Order: sequence, then structure tokens, then C-alpha cells
Amino acid sequence: MVKPNQTQDKPRVHGISQLDWPSPVNDQERRLFTLVDVLEYRPRTGGEGSNSDYRWDLEGWYGGDHNRLWFKSEGQQDTAFKADYDVDFQLLYGRFLWKHYDIQVGGRMETQSFRNQNVTRGLGVIGLQGIVPYNYEFESSLFIDQSGAISARLSYTKDFLLTQRLILQGRFQTNMAIQRVEEFTTGSGLNNLEFGARLRYEIHRKFAPYIGLSFDRSFGETARLVRQQGGDPSQIRFVVGLRGWF
Repeated sequence: MVKPNQTQDKPRVHGISQLDWPSPVNDQERRLFTLVDVLEYRPRTGGEGSNSDYRWDLEGWYGGDHNRLWFKSEGQQDTAFKADYDVDFQLLYGRFLWKHYDIQVGGRMETQSFRNQNVTRGLGVIGLQGIVPYNYEFESSLFIDQSGAISARLSYTKDFLLTQRLILQGRFQTNMAIQRVEEFTTGSGLNNLEFGARLRYEIHRKFAPYIGLSFDRSFGETARLVRQQGGDPSQIRFVVGLRGWF
């Protein structure tokens, strides 16, 4: 008795057997990604109200192509008064919306300490993150704290490839608020504008030291609150740091 040809029994499409088809794409895979975009030291400029400090800005996610759990943190710590710091942490659910855009909702915890006086608040978050034309990465967020105070943040970054390893990154960020929240040095209206340029050298695709300049200017009520605390509402800072992802 002749056994049937198992290969010929498989369905064929355009004359190609299923046995010759490539393996299906695993689009349900869960991955973990973390980007430390800013990890830097900013020396004192010499101006009144200016101290050296450390600063960081990182984000990451766990999940697939359509659903992700995001975590974000940014802040700074004074080197002269080590108890003085400003820490921001967010935990968000992100959903793929359309090409290059994710919508995010979740919570944010903000903590500040100044001369041993600590304040903390929780905020709800809704945001949109993605890439706009000409490869500008943007992030926009709306915040509402437990007392109903509303604020917003908008940031843009763009990389300019000078060589295969030397990259210039431009950064822009602004914060706005509807209500005045004095304990968090926040006035109503436009709070600040920050511009930065950081030149990095990628020793490895995942690791790059950098140097740069950062300009930060506070406005209106926020500038007055900064002065009341002995700070400078307009600062140009030299920065040196590391960038990496894994």
C-alpha cells in the first residue's frame, strides 16, 4: 500500500506549500524598554541664586505594540543643600492611537523639598506622545491635582545627525498652569520656557556621553515666586552627562 505524500496533502497557495511559508510574526511579544535621555551635572554659573545640581529625565515602558505600561521620572537635586530636591514620577497606561501616536492616562506624584520643608501632591494625567513631521518627538500632558488645580506641559526633542556617532539634540519644554500653587513655585499662566542643546558621542548605540547648554526662563507669577525663594528666574547652564537606553 502506497502512503499518501504528506507534503502534497498540505494546502498550496500560488504553488507554494505551507511547509515553505515563513514563521508567523510574533506581534504579541511583551518587551521592556528604558531610555535615560538626561542624566547630567550642572555646575554653578556664579550668579546669585544659582547652585550646582544633578538632573535626570527618563522614561520607559513594558508591553506590546498596542498596549503599554509607561513609567516616567524627572527631577533635580541640589549639591550644596542635598535636602533640596524636586522629583516627579508618572505611571501611565498607554494605548496605540494611530501611526506614531500613543494616548496615555494615569497618575503623577510630585515631591519638592526646600530648606527642609517638604510638600507632595498627586495628580491625574492625560497625555499624547509621538512623532510629528520632520521627526520631532513630542510629549503633551494635562494634569489635575487633588485640589482641582490644572496645569499642562509640552516638550519637543529632535536629533541632528552630524556624523554616524556625533549627534546634536535640541530640546524644548514649557509648563503652564491655570491656578497659582505657591507651595510648588507655580504661578498662573505661562510658567517657564526651557531650551537646550546637547552634543553627544555614541561610543555604543546604547551609551553616549554628552556636553551642552540649557537656558531656562520663568515668567510672571512663577518668576516672582522663584525670586522670593532666592532663586534666579533666568539661567543659562553648562551641562555634562550621559545618555543611554536598554
